[in-house]
Amino acid sequence: MKISLKEVNSSAEQRVDFDYTADFSSEQVMGEYPFKGPFSIKGYVALKGDAGYLNGSIEGRVFTSCARCLKPVDYVCRADAEYYITDDIESDGMDDLLYIESDEIDLDEIFFQELLLNMKSTVLCSEDCKGLCPVCGKNLNDGDCGCTRKEIDPRLSKLAELLKK
Repeated sequence: MKISLKEVNSSAEQRVDFDYTADFSSEQVMGEYPFKGPFSIKGYVALKGDAGYLNGSIEGRVFTSCARCLKPVDYVCRADAEYYITDDIESDGMDDLLYIESDEIDLDEIFFQELLLNMKSTVLCSEDCKGLCPVCGKNLNDGDCGCTRKEIDPRLSKLAELLKK
C-alpha cells in the first residue's frame, strides 16, 4: 500500500490512518518462505508544518523450523515503526529518519523491513528441546536412539584404549 503525502496534506487533520493486511508469502528469507498468512499493518501518517511522521505496527505469524530438531514451529512476530519523514538528503544523524524521494510512501516496504529486523534468529520448539542425534539423525525428543555419541579426540584415542583395559 502506498500513501501520497499530497493526500495527507489535503486531509482535514493532515493525517491519514491505515489498517490493512499484506501478503508476504512470496518473500524468501534464508532459503525459506516463512510468511504463509496475512500480516496486519496499522498506523498513521501525519504532517505538522514541515515535519512528517509515520507511526505504525505490523503483526503476523512466522513459520519456520526448530533450530535443534527441525520440527515445524510458528510464532507471532510484531514490530513497531516510528519515523520522521524528510525529503532533505542532507538530513543526517537520526536513526528514525525516513528519506523519501517522491511524494509517496510505500508502507509494505517499510513494514517488511521492520518485520525482518524483528524476526527471531533462533527458534526452538521448546526450551528443553534435545535436538537430533548427531550419529543417526533421530529426533531425541521422541526418545533415546541408543547410539554412542561420546566422541573421543583422535589424539587421545590411545589413552581411551588404555582405560578400557
